[in-house]
Formats: sequence, structure tokens, C-alpha cells
Amino acid sequence: MASTGEKKASNFSLLSADDLFLFNEGRHFRLYEKLGCHLVEAGGRKGGYFAVWAPDAETVSVIGDFNGWDGGAHPLRPRESSGIWEGFIPDVSRGACYKYRVRSRLNGHVADKADPFGLYHEVPPKTASIVWDTAYEWGDGPWLGARRMKNGHRAPMSIYEVHLGSWKRTQDDRALTYRELAEELVPYVVDTGFTHVEFLPVTEHPFYGSWGYQTTGYFAPTSRYGTPQDFMFLVDRFHRAGVGVILDWVPSHFPADAHGLGFFDGTHLYEHADRRQGHHPDWDSLIFNYGRNEVRSFLVSSAFFWLDRYHADGLRVDAVASMLYLDYGRREGEWIPNKHGGRENLEAVAFLRTLNEEVYRVFPDVQTIAEESTSWPMVSRPAYLGGLGFGMKWDMGWMHDTLDYMSRDPVHRRYHHDRLTFRMLYAFHENFVLPLSHDEVVYGKGSLLRKMPGDPWQKFANLRLLLGNLYAQPGKKLLFMGGEFGQWNEWTHEGGLDWDLLEDLMHQGVQHWVRDLNRILRQEPALHERDFEPAGFEWIDCNDSQQSVLCFLRKGEASQDAVVVVCNFTPVPHHGYRVGVPAKGRWRELLNSDAPLYGGSGQGNLGGVMAEEIPHHGRPYSLPLTLPPLAILFLARDESGQGRAAAAAPIPGEAGGRRVPSGASG
Repeated sequence: MASTGEKKASNFSLLSADDLFLFNEGRHFRLYEKLGCHLVEAGGRKGGYFAVWAPDAETVSVIGDFNGWDGGAHPLRPRESSGIWEGFIPDVSRGACYKYRVRSRLNGHVADKADPFGLYHEVPPKTASIVWDTAYEWGDGPWLGARRMKNGHRAPMSIYEVHLGSWKRTQDDRALTYRELAEELVPYVVDTGFTHVEFLPVTEHPFYGSWGYQTTGYFAPTSRYGTPQDFMFLVDRFHRAGVGVILDWVPSHFPADAHGLGFFDGTHLYEHADRRQGHHPDWDSLIFNYGRNEVRSFLVSSAFFWLDRYHADGLRVDAVASMLYLDYGRREGEWIPNKHGGRENLEAVAFLRTLNEEVYRVFPDVQTIAEESTSWPMVSRPAYLGGLGFGMKWDMGWMHDTLDYMSRDPVHRRYHHDRLTFRMLYAFHENFVLPLSHDEVVYGKGSLLRKMPGDPWQKFANLRLLLGNLYAQPGKKLLFMGGEFGQWNEWTHEGGLDWDLLEDLMHQGVQHWVRDLNRILRQEPALHERDFEPAGFEWIDCNDSQQSVLCFLRKGEASQDAVVVVCNFTPVPHHGYRVGVPAKGRWRELLNSDAPLYGGSGQGNLGGVMAEEIPHHGRPYSLPLTLPPLAILFLARDESGQGRAAAAAPIPGEAGGRRVPSGASG
């Protein structure tokens, strides 16, 4: 006869009736607290509680190194009609490897599956889940307490996009671990002045060459670089240094690997059964069934998990366009219209609205950012107004137009002037992030520096001009690693960045330029405060296509917060070029990309220019400027006589001067 303790252990459950109801209704958003494996004590014995969703299974058992991978040793029991199987296994401890053996009641299909809620998995190509926990003593309380001010729409935001496995490699060509990255990447980001980092997906993925975008473990950081606590340590160190952490997150599709979510219980459980809805032709992957309640609970719970347990400050949602359109990547006849006969995926729209509403309800000081490449309206507008509810959206149009323009020989740029000016027709329709991302420096596209025309000096000047224009535009900024010092080679995930380039003064100059751009972005309210408001931008002159010159005004909340930006997109310098300004007095040259410090020719305005009472560009005063070749100028009114930038506090790490990651060897 079983003891009372054994009965309690065998009947132990973390799932209440309310949990089951909310899960089946699609409204349980903390499933990571209930499903998966949890180390508990039941009936006086320590062990593991396991729970997994497999509604069409005939049997489900836990197999692992603790039972010789025997499918008959530890069967789970079904929980009412919820589709969840659960059970307690005594003496299971942290570090044990396990899977679920699932036999379908419909077709007898048997598969050994990794835990969809697994917290930690074996290093690929191994595929088992590992019994683990998320216990960690965080030290980022001050950051979280002030995050609303540092992470909001009016805050300066410059994002350094990073692929963790290839930012830097060791001498024996090994990727850095999470803890090694905490020692090297964190101080580097602080020194260069970025406000945030964004990691290409850290969620576990079997194929390294997918860069993380083929996710199998939606609740586990990849074990390639360490344990869950090691990744927490990295996030914690960023927060203690005053840097926000954004994670790429992929609810758009998942790979069909045998141990993953696909055909989980012998049926198309997570994905659509019809290939016209469930298969992604571009990536040969599976598409989530957003109309299924339990799938919505799973995905929103994954988003919550990274914000809750890993203190992420934002989620950049990948490939949103592929979710929104039923015909995405498909030819006529290869897709199923919605109930109205249209191509919009109504279930995906409803899911995205729910996702954003719930995230901002529980985590109001984070950001969700959509990588959405079409003209779908109101992506970054609230759901109650008919929008999708994201906090921000990538401006892919700006990126394509600007890179197309900058790649042209300056002699031809006058004929493509609209590529630079068109954005202002839509710039405030969404809350835009301007991305110069990883996608633009792979697969034969060349690095940013290599895209630029001209001889080597002109290439560097063009790159500094491109980066200056990025920081001058209204919108938040994103730059992929390597762009900040002028990487020559395009990015490859198999190797590290070419850090030895920083032995060259021209590459040092680009890095110093980015550092100073980040500094004035923080210091000048006009350059960040109204990124998403039409009142924050005003053309001075957008019509000088013949000389390929643009000039505009960025404005802050206070009337005195204004920055004049002038760009010369040709290698021909202009002397006495008159630019209208709104106020008299001296205008200080905050930054000049042609300064020798950055590798330029040294032409400029001797630190500042007095406004003359000569009306120009419809303004009462004007500045007679020297416009250096292939350069951008930032000017602000100098009310103190000493200059705004000189009086402002330095960014963290600035006092240390130039910094190259220790041991950098290329």
C-alpha cells in the first residue's frame, strides 16, 4: 500500500483549475511558471515536476539520463480535458538531461521531443533539454527603477546590434562566453556611447548559421555561450553600466527539426496543418497557428518570460510582414484567403495586438519593436486606435533609399536627391527606428564602408557622412557591429570582427566619430526629444539638388533647443554657403565629420559662426558656412559663449579615451 507521502507526490501539480481554463482560452501568459520542468518538493521528496501540452497523445513519458532513457519508466498522466500531461519524478536534480516520448493516439507516431518550455538545452548538435532553474541574484534595481526615463520615446536611443557568436573570437577561434562578453562587450559599448544593445536571437537554435532566427527553445538562451545564469550575468552587467538590452524574438516561424515543436503529438499542434498556411516557403520552416488559443498562450508567455526572468528592456519582433500577409512569399494559388477574401492574416493581427497590449500592461517601461517591411498602417499605434500596438517600427524604406543614394558616385547624386528627402513625407506616420542592420552587410552586399564610392579617403568620408545623417534624422538609431569602426569585410557568423583595423588612424577616426555622435545625441535634446513628433523637424532647404546639399533643423521641447544640420554629399567644398537660421548670435560647430580627428581634411568653420542679419531660406538670420567635402555639420546656438557640448556632462566611459577590446587580434 502506498504511503501518504507517495500519494501526495504522485498527485502533485502546479496547475490549478484557473490555469487550465486560462491556457485553453488563450489568456495564460505566464505558462513558464507552470509547464516544463520545475524542481520542487512533494510528499517529502525532492524531484522534478513535468508538464507538457500534447492533446492528441495516447501516452507521454519522461525519458532521461536518470532512467536510462526508458520510455516505460516515468509515464505522465493526462490532466482532465486540458491536453496537458503532468507528473512528479522523485530524485531528479539540476543538470539532468531529458526529453518527452510522445505517442500519438491518432496514428501511433512516436517522437522524442525537447521540452517546449525547457529552460536550458544541450549544446547543439545534441538536442536534449536540461533540468534547470532561473534563480539569480540581480543587481540592476537602480536601472529598472529609472528605466521608464531611459527607455521611452523621448529618450536618446542608439542601439548597437550584436551577434554574440561573432562579435569577437579568441585566439583559438572560439566564440566568447556570456561572462567573457560581460568583461569585454559591456565596457566597449559604454565607451562608444551606445544607449542600448540588441542581440540577434539568443533563443536556442539547432543551426548556428540561422543566426538564431530558426528557434526551437523559446524559453532558453542558447547553451553555446554558457548557462541561463551566465546570460543573466551579462544582462545584469549591461544594466549596472546603464545600457539597455533588447532581444530579437521570432514568433513568425520555427524549424521542422524532429526534436522541436513540429508535429509534436503526431498532429500539427503548434503549426497549421494545411501547407498553404503552415509552411514558410522562403525559409522552409513552419508557421505558428495564431488562431489556436494554446499557441497564443505559448507565444505571449515566451515574450513575458524574457521580460520577466531575464529583465530584457525590449523585444524586436522579427519578420512581422511574413505574419501579416497570407500570401507572403507565395504565388497565386499557394495561399488561402481570409474569411473576407483578403490576404491579411486576421489571426496574426489579433495575436500581435494581444501581445503588445499585454506586454505594455504588465511591463509599461519596455519597448516592442516591429521589423515590418511593408506599408501596413499604424504598426506602432495603439490597438484601441486600430493599430498593431508596437512601440516602434524599423524604417526599412529609409535604409534602402539612403544606402542606394550613398552607394552612387557623387557626380550622379543630384539626379537622386529625392531618395534623401522622400522620407519626410511619412517620417512621423510611425515611431521609427532607423536601422543599418546585419541584413545589409551579408550575402555579397558588402560592408557599409565597401558600399561607399570613391577612393579610400572618399569611402571613409562617405561612411562618416552616412553615419552622421543617421544620427541627424528624427527616429531612434541602430547600427550593426563593425559599422562603428568601418569594417572592410562583410559580416560572417563564422568569424569575429576585424579588430586589428583599429590600428589604422582612419578606422580609429570612424570609431571616434561614432563615439562623438552618441555623445551629442545624449547631450542635445533637439536630437532625441521629439524623434516621433513633426514639431521636432523642419527643413531649412531640401531643394539644392544641383549641389547635393541638404540643411534642416532639429528642435527640442524648449525653444532654445535647436540644432542645425548641413550635409554636403559631394567632394566639392563650398565656401560662404549661406544657411538660414532662426536666431541671431554665435552658432557653435558641435561636430564636423571632416575634422582631422576623424580622418577628414580639416576644413570647417573654426568652431563657430556668427549669424548675420541677412534673411535667407525664409528666416531672419543666416550663417555663411564653409561646407567641407563629403561631410556633415551639426551647429547649435552658443548662448553661454562656451558652447553647449563643452558644458554638458560626458557620457559614461568617455574619459577613458579610445578603447579597443582587450586581446583584439582580428
